Amino acid sequence: MREELDDPPSYSAVRATLKILEDKGAARHVDREGRYVYRSATPAGKARIPALRKLVDTFFGGSAAGAVTALLGTPDARFTREELDRLSELVEQAKRKGTP
Repeated sequence: MREELDDPPSYSAVRATLKILEDKGAARHVDREGRYVYRSATPAGKARIPALRKLVDTFFGGSAAGAVTALLGTPDARFTREELDRLSELVEQAKRKGTP
């Protein structure tokens, strides 16, 4: 993990952080040939929505439309025809539901 960072924290700091995450139930480890391999304690599918909600709240003031607009408006955004069709379908479904 540290090798991937430009200015990595110390080995001890990484171990301490991983221990805290494990104590809080956010991570777990398995012992592989004397080395601990850490994983999220929550499957990606279950963590995805709460993490996205937190990101939208933090960076877009809770506005899902703001987040989508930012993603669609980036110059390097590339979408397949199928992805755009799916997005259009979801927008139409939201319109039919109306506003809360």
